[in-house]
Amino acid sequence: MKATTRRLCVAAVMMAALTAGHVGLAGQQAAATPSPNASKLDYEFFRDQVQPIFLAKRPGRARCITCHATGTPRLQALADGATSWTEAQSRQNFDVWTRSVVPGNPNVSKLLVHPLARAAGGDVFHGGGQQWTSKDDPEWRLLAQWVTGGPKVGGAAAQSLSYKTRIIQTNAAGDDVHVIDPASNKVVSIIPGIEVAHGVVGAPAGDRLYFTNESLHTLDVVDSASLAIIKRIALSGRPNNLGVTNDGKKVYVGIAQAPGAVDVLDVVKLERIKTVPVDGSVHNVYVTPDGKFAVSGSVATSVISVIDTTTDAVAWTYKETSGIRPMIFDTNPDGSTRRIFVQLSNYHGIAVVDWATRKEVTRFDMADIAGETKELQGLQAAPAHGLAITPDKKMLLALSKWYGRMYAYSLADLKPIADLHVGHHPEWVSLTPDGKTAYIAAAGDNAVSVVDLATMKETAHIPVGQVPKRNTTAKMATRSAN
Repeated sequence: MKATTRRLCVAAVMMAALTAGHVGLAGQQAAATPSPNASKLDYEFFRDQVQPIFLAKRPGRARCITCHATGTPRLQALADGATSWTEAQSRQNFDVWTRSVVPGNPNVSKLLVHPLARAAGGDVFHGGGQQWTSKDDPEWRLLAQWVTGGPKVGGAAAQSLSYKTRIIQTNAAGDDVHVIDPASNKVVSIIPGIEVAHGVVGAPAGDRLYFTNESLHTLDVVDSASLAIIKRIALSGRPNNLGVTNDGKKVYVGIAQAPGAVDVLDVVKLERIKTVPVDGSVHNVYVTPDGKFAVSGSVATSVISVIDTTTDAVAWTYKETSGIRPMIFDTNPDGSTRRIFVQLSNYHGIAVVDWATRKEVTRFDMADIAGETKELQGLQAAPAHGLAITPDKKMLLALSKWYGRMYAYSLADLKPIADLHVGHHPEWVSLTPDGKTAYIAAAGDNAVSVVDLATMKETAHIPVGQVPKRNTTAKMATRSAN
């Protein structure tokens, strides 16, 4: 009798172990056994482009990992401080989640249908909510591409892409990014899930956009065709602005905390490969027009640090009189760098640094506007912020937060040409490739001001997100199948 009781107790314990929790022993065994679908689906596509969807934050919705770290299907738990999974964890996730799809048919794959809104063909109920309201959602399309075995985003499908110029506007107090078509001056897309994006650059090839994410301390890599976040790369600290090399292989990110650094990222391998120490926390980083140097500026120490992009080592430094704000580079006829134009903390003007002698050669004030009151709130010690040089090398443009204006100067002699009001707290300016139109982020208006540079008149005022600051002009891909 006692032996029978013991056998019954052991059986009960084993049954409890099998049924405990959301996954249990049976779930672990299932994960250890490769899914029959695994051989039909691309693991690298899953690792690099599907997994980030599980981590993405969508407005008003919990992230997938919040529920699926314990629920079924199971996602492996992230290590403390990690922003993505290890290779071993990614393999486990792949084996589990391939069971939730039917290769070749996204419309009957649970991974795609269960979180989809009913009106778009989704299931009646999903405990994690309706994550996508339409099959046109970039994330849904990316998942469908994986399930159907389509070409990798940013990969071999490049020949099937067409490209269009877009203005990419980040929102410093938002969790999204607005994409503007300069042909219509309309917002044509919104990239969700990038909270407090500081800066943005486009890959020269047009296949990706790179954003510095202040909330997560990551470089967020976005496929320009699907607008999906395909990778979040952990940085060494809180980032500010960034630059990309002319060949598109490396991105340089300024780390905005002491003691100061520039992170170097290999965006072919999608990994951080080096952290270059510099003098002071970094606000902005630029790659010079010839691609030979990455130049960072520190607000805290007033130091410009010039990094050789071949060695990724500091080549030289220059200390200014006050904090380094936006910079832009003038070139010699051979394309090498001639001058750095620098906006400085607490200075309503522009300093000019000669590249060859590594000295400031002149500076000039941006003129006061008669009869107008200076805006002094929220300046962050930057009365002047935002620079651009037209592609024909004829005009230097500069923004004034004091007066909400854009000033234009002749690049040849730095004499004023014109100025006009462009909105409250203008922060950044980007130009169309032909240099005919300027797009100014008016942070105080939650809008982008569009200026025709031939007439020096505002032609549009485009509403965007909360506190728009850094923007860029980028080539973006459009897939012929879409």
